[in-house]
Amino acid sequence: MEELVQTSAVATADWIVVLPLVLALIGAALALMLRNNGRVTFLLALLVVVAAIACEIGLALRIWQEGPVSMTMGNWLPPFGISFTADLFGASFALAASVVTLLVLFYAEADRSAADGRDGFHALVLLLLAGVTGSFLTGDLFNLYVWFEVMLIASFGLIVTGGSALQFDGAVKYGFLNFLATTLFLLALGLLYGTIGTLNMADIIGKAPSANPAVITAIAALLLLAFGMKAAAFPVNAWLPASYHTPPAAISALFAGLLTKVGVYAALRSLVVLLPATRDILEPVIALVAIASMILGPLGALGETHLRRAMGFFVIGGIGAAFAGIALATPGGIGGAGAYIFHSMLTMTALYLVSGMIERSTGQVDTRHMGGLYASSAPLSIMFLVLVLAVAGVPPLLGFWPKLLLIEAGVAQGGWLGTSLVVALVLNAVLTLIAGTRIWAHVFWRQTTGTGKVPAPRRGLLRYAAAAAIVGLAVAVGLWPDFLLAGARMGAADLADPARYIAAVGLAGSAP
Repeated sequence: MEELVQTSAVATADWIVVLPLVLALIGAALALMLRNNGRVTFLLALLVVVAAIACEIGLALRIWQEGPVSMTMGNWLPPFGISFTADLFGASFALAASVVTLLVLFYAEADRSAADGRDGFHALVLLLLAGVTGSFLTGDLFNLYVWFEVMLIASFGLIVTGGSALQFDGAVKYGFLNFLATTLFLLALGLLYGTIGTLNMADIIGKAPSANPAVITAIAALLLLAFGMKAAAFPVNAWLPASYHTPPAAISALFAGLLTKVGVYAALRSLVVLLPATRDILEPVIALVAIASMILGPLGALGETHLRRAMGFFVIGGIGAAFAGIALATPGGIGGAGAYIFHSMLTMTALYLVSGMIERSTGQVDTRHMGGLYASSAPLSIMFLVLVLAVAGVPPLLGFWPKLLLIEAGVAQGGWLGTSLVVALVLNAVLTLIAGTRIWAHVFWRQTTGTGKVPAPRRGLLRYAAAAAIVGLAVAVGLWPDFLLAGARMGAADLADPARYIAAVGLAGSAP
């Protein structure tokens, strides 16, 4: 029994792995207790998120220098204790999530009054951040399921904030598909545990190869379906454009930047790292999902006139690009997928924030009733156009570099897989550019065909500052991509060869 129990205290420095999500959970509890004072909860949320950012920067720098970091809860040694294990991808995504949350808090504050604190908005945002952070940093699949449930609870509360009929309609569509996805995930976990007797990610890597291949492949297919639903990949993507436009723009932006990315990350880690043999079998299916999502996403945006619904189709197209990296599963493809997740977290959040500002400025949600906004708000026009170009992958903006990595990986792969994915990536870029510039022309360039007059935009300093900050951050990373590309390569190397990850958990002897 003694060999299963830790006999020495956990190093103080290792607590940095769990500190961001602990801060978010404690902050959410405090914000809920203080919800009658909106200003206090806003300041509390800011302090918590800034502290989480500081921890995640320290964690990312440590991983950059030393490799993955792990901490196992309680006195039980892995794989019996629940481990939190961070590699460079997990830490970077957690950091991006906190930065996005910080800017969304500022943006949302421009529309809130002191009395609005009673709706528990800040508590729910911090709870959502805890779920997202826990998902990126956990080293246990059942723990991942728990954090999925935390995200679902928080997001369900946020999507109905305001209580309109449209929000309840969106909540039903969002909730049903996501509840079904978590149910499938839980079913897969039960089958996996019954098959190999562990849910510790590092332990699964060592034990899965010796299990029944047919059973493991069926489990992987269930995971692909569950995570595909979470990520809004084809063909289980209809819920996203039907629900993400219903809450206020700040909440839509938070959802677009964080939630689908957790689904892609879970698919990437499960299929590429934990069950790589099954990924090889499911490769044609994953490639089809990637190609269909990349093409149908921007095509949906071309046919959509509701501004934020069109943004939802852009999210779907980006999910397809990330799945292309999973289909390739080479270091270049994995690096491209990781870089694309990071890019999409920043860019799609900013695109939804700017779209919310457009709706506020015009008083409309339908692009057919907008127009001429360039004359009254040139900065808004420039921000929207820059983001559209970034989403399309126009150099040297942020979206170009992940697509370049993916195209290079596809060319290197060759064959039907590499060629079809490269063609789909190029088509995605072209179609996204056409759809995005069409929306820009309707909103900013042509004269309005609705009321005949464009209302003057109501400028909120916090709102503009938050949107400009995240756009500026995305542009800066695109113009100076060395750090992004180096991180993508290092993160991909640890996923392609998880030896350092397994060693950090303390299960080096279980590697296949």
